[in-house]
Amino acid sequence: MRAVVQRVASATVEVEGSIVSSIGPGLLVLLGLHESDLEADADYICRKVLNMRLFPNDETGKTWDHSVVQKNYEVLLVSQFTLYGILKGNKPDFHVAMPPEKAKPFYVSVVEKFQKAYKQDAVKDGIFGAKMKVNLVNDGPVTASRLSTTIKMRLK
Repeated sequence: MRAVVQRVASATVEVEGSIVSSIGPGLLVLLGLHESDLEADADYICRKVLNMRLFPNDETGKTWDHSVVQKNYEVLLVSQFTLYGILKGNKPDFHVAMPPEKAKPFYVSVVEKFQKAYKQDAVKDGIFGAKMKVNLVNDGPVTASRLSTTIKMRLK
């Protein structure tokens, strides 16, 4: 599993001209599922994302001190199989991404895991498999690029 995590002032997901999801301050998480991902991978990503210290502490002035949970901010999850794209020549190949028929229920379970670990109304998502326009106002900008479980979890 791979995640690209961006600290945002706001973010929205639009499908067919309609906004289907939006958040204020918080984290936009682009989530790629690998064909061999397990529940343990989802647990790891959920724990890491919710506890990443990407926000400032306004009281102490420390820059990297608070998590999205501590700030009581929101999380927007967006499924993005292209995080597992491999270039073969000039064309991307997505054969290591989890197939859609397996990925959809797994992705739904990941969203539910985030909602249970934090709070249901603070965790939102796009529409799996839809062509989405993801709009964001990056805050910083701060991006935690390619938080990954595939290699770490398989070596244990």
